[in-house]
Amino acid sequence: MDFSAAILAGGRSSRFGQDKARFMYKDKALLSWVSASLSNAAELFLIANQAYPEFKLPVYSDIIASQGPLSGIHAGLSYAKHDWLAVAACDMPFLTPAYWDALLDFVENKYQILSVAHEGKLEPLASLYHKSCLPFFENRLRQQRLGMQTLIRQMDVCIVPFETLELDPKTLANINYLSDLKNK
Repeated sequence: MDFSAAILAGGRSSRFGQDKARFMYKDKALLSWVSASLSNAAELFLIANQAYPEFKLPVYSDIIASQGPLSGIHAGLSYAKHDWLAVAACDMPFLTPAYWDALLDFVENKYQILSVAHEGKLEPLASLYHKSCLPFFENRLRQQRLGMQTLIRQMDVCIVPFETLELDPKTLANINYLSDLKNK
């Protein structure tokens, strides 16, 4: 199945102290690790508030700006050419093509979102979204109701327990601080 993919790189990286997307980890930028995980996507682009020419990917900005990850997902759905959009944060370097393949196995017409539950929380920045989410997301943005956990649970969602995917436990690690990369 063809799908689009958007990497969100629009955050301020305030806890990290520098641009996470460009941070070099094991001789490769964090964003490059995430991009490699989405190598099976028919279309791959960035949602960011600045240019990243070194990654040679199209860059689009938020349509409804400064509303956090929901703005980025909304923009990704707006620009995507395919019905399904894989969304990944630029600071999740341990995602793999196997992760996305496993999630794609759950795609059915009755779902609008496929999300993984890990340690009691959904992973909205490593999920699949159907274009049918777009009007609902736009409405939530206009109301400034931005909570992703609540929003996802109000949609037709397939929640996949991470443990059933049989992947490396660090797959969904999110790098918020430089120290998060130690011992990884």
